[in-house]
Formats: sequence, structure tokens, C-alpha cells
Amino acid sequence: MQIRDETAQDAGAIAALITEAFRTAPHASGTEAQITAALRGAGALMLSLVAEDGGRVLGHVAASPARVGGAGEWALIGPLAVLPEAQHRGIGSALMQAALARLRPEVRGVALVGDPDFYTRFGLRAFPHLTAPGVPAQYVLALPFNTAPPQGALSWHRAFDAP
Repeated sequence: MQIRDETAQDAGAIAALITEAFRTAPHASGTEAQITAALRGAGALMLSLVAEDGGRVLGHVAASPARVGGAGEWALIGPLAVLPEAQHRGIGSALMQAALARLRPEVRGVALVGDPDFYTRFGLRAFPHLTAPGVPAQYVLALPFNTAPPQGALSWHRAFDAP
């Protein structure tokens, strides 16, 4: 398996895998692929990595600029997706580790809305004063990189708010 930056030729495969990966997820909005495409179209992807094996895209992770309590220089990770038949093989973990390594020297920290059972293994956790509109606190996770703990509302690119 190879993790690499996405290319223009990957866009269709990324959209298909995100759609398939989130098809039965209880927390899915059904717009995850459109969010990624909108971020790409707006030039708002800080990174977009794919996991590829034998020429087939099996997983993808994106990151885009975010703010915490009005402070910029944060990255929002998401969506992270792995094809259902390729899950539980470490692909999502490898993508997450690669994203964190790439983002660490670039931003104050990373944040996301996600399953704490999965993301705490990478050092992300809920913080008492970190919030996101309409999201239960236990799912708003962050990992500050050599900075103070995050405080305030997490805000993200408008692509995440599209219907």
C-alpha cells in the first residue's frame, strides 16, 4: 500500500469511495463526497491523501483550514474514508498518521468531529471548552501542536454546511 497526494485523475475514485464508505454510517449526512469536491473546487484542501494498492484507491483523507475560538492556523481533518471491503486493515490509521505528520509543522493543531473510540488513538481528545454548533461535546476532538489547549467554537469551511 502506498499513501500519496491525490492527483486530478483520482477525483472520481475518491468521490465513489467516500460515498460507499459513508453509505451505511449512522452519522453520515450523505454529502461527504460533495463536501470534498467543494473543498477541492474552492482550493480549500490543505491536503488530500489517498491510500492506493495495486492502482486502486482504497482510502482517502482530507484536511482544510479551520478556526478555534476565532484563532486561525488550525486544520479540520475530514472526511476520512476507507472502502468497506478494505476496512480493519490499518488503512484509515495509516492515512491519519500521514495527515498528522504532514500537518504538524504547518498548523497550531488539528480538530475534527468524529468517533472518539477511533481518533483518541492518535492523541485527539475532547476539551472542556471546545465546541461545535449542534455537535455533542464528546465528538468534537482536537490535538494541539505545541500550543495552548483549544478554547471556543470550532468553525470550518462553508463547504461543510452545504445541504
